[in-house]
Amino acid sequence: MRLLIIGSLDGQIGAASRIAIGRGAQVAHADDIEAGLRHLRSGQGADLVMIDVRMDVAALVRSLASERIVVPVVAAGIGTDADAAVRAIKAGAREYVPLPPDPEMIAAVLAAATTVSHRIVFRDPRMAETLRLADQVAASDATILISGESGTGKELMARYLHRKSRRAEKRFVAINCAAIPDNLLESELFGHEKGAFTGAVARRIGKFEEANGGTLLLDEVSEMDPRLQAKLLRVIQEREIDRVGGNQPVAVDVRLLATSNTDMAEAVRAGTFRDDLYFRLNVVNLHIPPLRERPRDVDALAEHFVAVYSEQNDIPLRPLSGEAREKLLGHGWPGNVRELENTIHRAVLLAEGAEISAAAVMLTGETVLSGAPRAGAEAGRGGGAVAAGASAVARSFVGRTVAEVERDLILETLQHCLGNRTHAANILGISIRTLRNKLKLYSEEGVPVPMPGEAERPTL
Repeated sequence: MRLLIIGSLDGQIGAASRIAIGRGAQVAHADDIEAGLRHLRSGQGADLVMIDVRMDVAALVRSLASERIVVPVVAAGIGTDADAAVRAIKAGAREYVPLPPDPEMIAAVLAAATTVSHRIVFRDPRMAETLRLADQVAASDATILISGESGTGKELMARYLHRKSRRAEKRFVAINCAAIPDNLLESELFGHEKGAFTGAVARRIGKFEEANGGTLLLDEVSEMDPRLQAKLLRVIQEREIDRVGGNQPVAVDVRLLATSNTDMAEAVRAGTFRDDLYFRLNVVNLHIPPLRERPRDVDALAEHFVAVYSEQNDIPLRPLSGEAREKLLGHGWPGNVRELENTIHRAVLLAEGAEISAAAVMLTGETVLSGAPRAGAEAGRGGGAVAAGASAVARSFVGRTVAEVERDLILETLQHCLGNRTHAANILGISIRTLRNKLKLYSEEGVPVPMPGEAERPTL
C-alpha cells in the first residue's frame, strides 16, 4: 500500500505518516500539488493520495483525469469542518478525514483503498490442477499467456504468479489494453516526453518503466492495435522502450504476463494478431476453466462471498440454505466468478430469516422490476406458474424503452439496498459516479429517488 501525502495537513503530517506506516503503508510526501504530480508521473506511483483540504482539491482531481492517472483522493483538515468536507467531496475527493488523525479512521481509509482481495478461493480439482501448473512456472521469468472466459479470475492468477515469483518484492503493474484508446495506449505503455503531443505537459513514465524489476500484466492483449503489437514485440526482443517523443531508448527489466478471453490462435489465423508476438507471449499457456466446469468451486466461492459481504455490510452471517445451494449449482454462470460474486452480494443484502433462501438468490434473467412478478416466487405452485411468471416479466418489457427499463432496474435495486448508493452500484456492476449521474437525471425529471435510509426493504 503506497500513500502519497500532499501538503502539511495543518502540522499533522508526522502523526498521519506514523499511523499509516504502522498499518503497513509506504508513505511519500509532496509539499504541493505540482510536486505530487511529479511524483506520480515519475513512475513511483501511489495507491492513495491524501491532500490538505486547504489546497485546490479540484485542480488536483482535474490534473489526474487529464493525465489519465487513476488513483483515489481523500482530503484531510483540522476538525470536523462540514463546509470543508462538502467542498472536498464536490471537488472529487472520495473521503474527508478530520485531523488530528484518528488511528482507526486512517486504518479504515487505507483499508477502503485496498478492499479487493487477491486470494484465490477454490475447492475443485480442475482449479487445483491449474494452480499446480502455475506454481511450477511462477518462479521463472517466462512470459505467460493466461486465457479464460471473462470473469474467471485471470488478473487474480497474474497476481498469484507475481507473488510466487522471484520478483514478488517488486511492483506488479497492470494495464487493460482494451480500456484505453489506441492513440493513448502507446503513451500509457512506454511513457512520453514533455510536448510529445497535445496535453503532454510533462515527462510521464509509462507502465514498462513503472514495473521495472517487477511484473507487467497486459490485460486483454488481444485488443491491441497491430501497430502497437510491432512495438511490443521489439520491447520483448530488445528489452528496451522508446518514450513517445523521445530519442533515447530506455532499458527495462520486466516479466510479462498477458491475458485474453478470446481464442488467440484464431486471432492469428484471422490476421488481427501477429503470429510472432503470439509465440513470444505464449511461452506458457495457463488456461482457467469456466466456473460451470468446476462445480465444487461454486460452493466454496459462494461461502467466501457470503462471509465477505456480510462483514462488509455489517450484516449477521447467514448460511446458504440447501435450496439456495442447489439453485447456484444449477446455473450456467456465463459471467463466471464475477457474476457469482454479484449474485451473492445481492443475496446477502436481500436475505431475511436465519438462512439465505433460494428466493434471495436472484440469477441472471430474474431481475425484479416494480410491479413485475418476482422470478421463483411461484416455484412452490408448479412449473406452469413459474413459466407464466417468466412470461409476464417478458411481456412487461414490451412497448417500453431501454432507458425506462434501466431506470426501473436502478431504482428497484436502490430500494433493495435501502438507498445505499455504493451497494447498489456494486450489484448493478456500474461505477458509483455513473449511478449518481443517473440518479441526478431522474431527480431532475421529477422521478422520486430514495435517499440513504429512506427506502424500505421489500418483502420477498
